Amino acid sequence: MSKVRVLVIEDEKNIRNFMQTILTSNGYAVLTARSGEEALMMLSSHCPDLVLLDLGLPDTDGQIFIQTVRKWTQVPIIVVSARTHERDKVQALDFGADDYVTKPFNPVELLARVKSQLRRYTQLGGANVTPEVLMIGGIAL
Repeated sequence: MSKVRVLVIEDEKNIRNFMQTILTSNGYAVLTARSGEEALMMLSSHCPDLVLLDLGLPDTDGQIFIQTVRKWTQVPIIVVSARTHERDKVQALDFGADDYVTKPFNPVELLARVKSQLRRYTQLGGANVTPEVLMIGGIAL
């Protein structure tokens, strides 16, 4: 059985490496991206089982990223952000995020939330549910 793949989208190297270490040491295969553009390419080419998303990306706002991704996949998205305002949390969840964790975070809590979302996603059919047409920007696959 292959490892569960988690895509970590985080522009700050220290936080990205910390999250990668936590996940790897708990048996997950980790993919990383530093920008929204890189994340879209990783998401479409590697089909991760779960996404950890920072909202403050250098090339796009994470809220827009969520809206874009929700047009073609239901992969679980957990926002991990320093934004603590209620409106940011509500907007992310309204746009399609599955959970929201504020920085700084407890690694044990983050792992529990990852496991919870993966359980739910697997019960709903997981990655076996694929769209007939994949749209990325102006490209249809």
